[in-house]
Amino acid sequence: MTTQAPTIDLLRFTTAGSVDDGKSTLIGRLLYDSKSIFEDQLSAIQKTTERKHGNGIDLSLLTDGLKAEREQGITIDVAYRYFSTPKRKFIIADTPGHEQYTRNMVTGASTANLAIVLIDARKGVLTQSRRHAIIAHLLRIPHVIVCVNKMDLVDYAQGVFTDIVAEFKAFTQSLAIPDLRFIPVSALLGDNIVDKSVNMPWFTGDSLLSILETIEIAFDRNFRDVRFPVQLVVRPHLDYRGYAGQVAGGELRVGEPVIALPSGKKSRIKSIDTFDGPLQSAFYPMSVVVTLEDDLDISRGDSLVGADHLPTLSADLRATLSWMSEMPLEIGKKYMIKHGTHLTRTVIKSIDTRIDINTLGRNPATSLALNDIGEVTLKTLKPLIFDSYTENRSTGSFILIDELSHHT
Repeated sequence: MTTQAPTIDLLRFTTAGSVDDGKSTLIGRLLYDSKSIFEDQLSAIQKTTERKHGNGIDLSLLTDGLKAEREQGITIDVAYRYFSTPKRKFIIADTPGHEQYTRNMVTGASTANLAIVLIDARKGVLTQSRRHAIIAHLLRIPHVIVCVNKMDLVDYAQGVFTDIVAEFKAFTQSLAIPDLRFIPVSALLGDNIVDKSVNMPWFTGDSLLSILETIEIAFDRNFRDVRFPVQLVVRPHLDYRGYAGQVAGGELRVGEPVIALPSGKKSRIKSIDTFDGPLQSAFYPMSVVVTLEDDLDISRGDSLVGADHLPTLSADLRATLSWMSEMPLEIGKKYMIKHGTHLTRTVIKSIDTRIDINTLGRNPATSLALNDIGEVTLKTLKPLIFDSYTENRSTGSFILIDELSHHT
């Protein structure tokens, strides 16, 4: 008997576009047309629009609060915006699109189910458009929607849209993005954002919001391989020993066999407990307390895994690294490595290649500077329990921490 994966009612997506591609207006249009703006926000935007432009409403003002900070030289991380419809809740990771903010895009996209790449219909596919697709590929974002914006400025011409689609598909063929879709839109006028456009009857696909509401993401996660990193040992009294954590993969079920790593000891799940009572099963991203039938020596940083497909247990690993510090990464440098709930020391054994973020080419390197992405070899003090990032984005990722500055 197989258990069907649950329907996830929260979609995380990231937006990427070059300067003036209309990203702020697109996000503003989504929020405005889905009625996710508070009345006081709307009133303030209308007053600002009237003061600057006359009548109407400038939807880009909903998200352009970052623009003033950028002009003042203030560091921008990622702006997270929240809205919901009756069908689904959404978190938008709004990141700057310029190459000098590659680290910000990586941060925003690292937990995303979907990426929206904006292309100006008048300009076509730019270098930045390619770079955004490459970052989405590197981060294994399974769903990418390319919004060809400002179609109203090219008279809603089908040929312009078709040419951009052909060029983008040719470039991304080697990236093998599992789900790639294209929509012609006008964020300013609302064409194909929330409602279908009457100006482009030749486009038979769905509107952007319709896709966001219905796209299937429940099976993007690994529900096959049980992964449960232990965060805390719970001992309220002598007769209870539980292991608290967040399910990182697969499905935990009462009575199922598990293996504790790194010890390799075997047991079965006795109970799955929550604040609201016991459960018969748990899956990503639920946080639960697991008890076992046997009394095993398990502590924070250990993992409970399924017996059928074991993760890698090793102190030697190769990884793709997005470097986010102004201090360059150098061979031989020592750091703390935080992988799930496990924290240990590591040393950079080698920097194997630097990835050209515009072409995906690999070049020799001896260091990685701010915003560089490269392939490195690490040696950890204690073995890590991990999967490849392609198989599991939770157990296949980590952060490095400078012990002196605590920069990550």
